[in-house]
Amino acid sequence: MKIVNKKALHNYHILEHLEAGLVLSGAEVKSIRSGRTDLGEAYVKIIGDEAYLVNANIPKFGPSGDREYDATKSRKLLLHKSQIITLLGKTSGKGLALIPVSIYEKNNNFKVDVGLAKSKKEFDKRHVIKERDHIRRVEQELRGKE
Repeated sequence: MKIVNKKALHNYHILEHLEAGLVLSGAEVKSIRSGRTDLGEAYVKIIGDEAYLVNANIPKFGPSGDREYDATKSRKLLLHKSQIITLLGKTSGKGLALIPVSIYEKNNNFKVDVGLAKSKKEFDKRHVIKERDHIRRVEQELRGKE
């Protein structure tokens, strides 16, 4: 199961990718495996010497007994200290952000693909949409002539 943050791909230019582990409870793992995760408003925040996935919506798994469950709580990311220091240096004062691009399972562990991202301007978004529409029209014309 791979959950992709389509909103991040639309709003940001992803400059670099980094794989990080994710600390989850059992009910959260079941919820992600069922595909019920939203990364639309999520981002990565570095606090002290640790990185956290903030505002990722992983809803409560149905039969779990946890009554006081917070779906958007901060979850710890597993990174080496040198990786955290590098990311901290790259994001400080340069207009770059750390955005989760996707969550996927690798060897029974869930990983987060963290992207070092720069925000797109409005005209960049419109340009991407125009290119996509143009490619779609060309493909339709080619299919129609065959």
